[in-house]
Amino acid sequence: MAPTVSTVSPTQGPTTGGTTVTITGAGLTGATAVRFGSTPAASYTVNSSTQITAVAPAHSAGSAPVTVVSPTGTSNSAPYTFITAVLPTITAVTPPNGPTSGGTTLTLTGTGLTGATAVSFNGTPASSFTVNSATLITAVTPSGSAGAAEVTVTTPSGQSAASPGAYFFYAAPPVLHSATPSSSPTAGGPTVTLTGSNLLNASAVLFGPTNAVTYTVVSDTQINATVPGGTGAAQITVVTPGGTSNPLPFAYVAPPTLTAVVPANGPTSWGTVVTLTGTGFSTASAVRFAMSAVAFTVVSDTRITATVPGGAAGAVTVTVTTQGGTSTGLTYTRVAEPTI
Repeated sequence: MAPTVSTVSPTQGPTTGGTTVTITGAGLTGATAVRFGSTPAASYTVNSSTQITAVAPAHSAGSAPVTVVSPTGTSNSAPYTFITAVLPTITAVTPPNGPTSGGTTLTLTGTGLTGATAVSFNGTPASSFTVNSATLITAVTPSGSAGAAEVTVTTPSGQSAASPGAYFFYAAPPVLHSATPSSSPTAGGPTVTLTGSNLLNASAVLFGPTNAVTYTVVSDTQINATVPGGTGAAQITVVTPGGTSNPLPFAYVAPPTLTAVVPANGPTSWGTVVTLTGTGFSTASAVRFAMSAVAFTVVSDTRITATVPGGAAGAVTVTVTTQGGTSTGLTYTRVAEPTI
């Protein structure tokens, strides 16, 4: 009994040949020839009695039914069409960059994309892809090395050629090394200098979940960011096309409170030692009587001793300044000595 052919897949290919075609049917064992029209296949392999894989030969454009010849006869034919090869093209890759870990969903815009059988990034197959139309493919990037990767699409007509728009740039993940300063008043406002690597093209600088007020990418290793308001502990991270950086610790320091100055008055001469009580004194950087900064000692987070400067009789405002800001003022009164 002659062999029979049920299906041929794919059913078309370029006139240049080279397409691997799977032929299914029955009685295929012992096949002595596979023909595309009257032209023998470039090569073929009998996989089983129901399957043959054959490489299409070069052929003029048009229909060339596939048949299988065996000692028992020639099979029926299944349709196959040779088409004039129009190579696919890629004109744009969007977005043009993403992390080396892969997983970026992007769109490839071009022409001749129908029937695409492969999408590759520097020869590595895409994690997945979908042919949306003759001009659009959606693909998910595989992992890759930092740098430019040529994107190619393969269709039955062949593989796309390199073009300026057919590149995807793998970005190494950003790394943060230090943040200076590493704390801020709860109101925010200071500029923090971040140092690290792979910081170019940063799209966000975050203090916890909050975006920096502004930031400037100085170089691949430095970003200057204006701190937003916040409370408590926060983690600083930087987002780039390469992903999100490691976090750096950052602390919001509440402004100090000043609740008492003891004693609350003294002579106009220099030298009276007063005790200031309140909260948030640990990072105190200044104690002032009016505009005069004075010597002081931080005894604890709630206690400071300070030496009152000399001055004219009358009331002056006492304040404490820390990393969290400046406290509200309390009154200290200089009392003139009696005269005779």
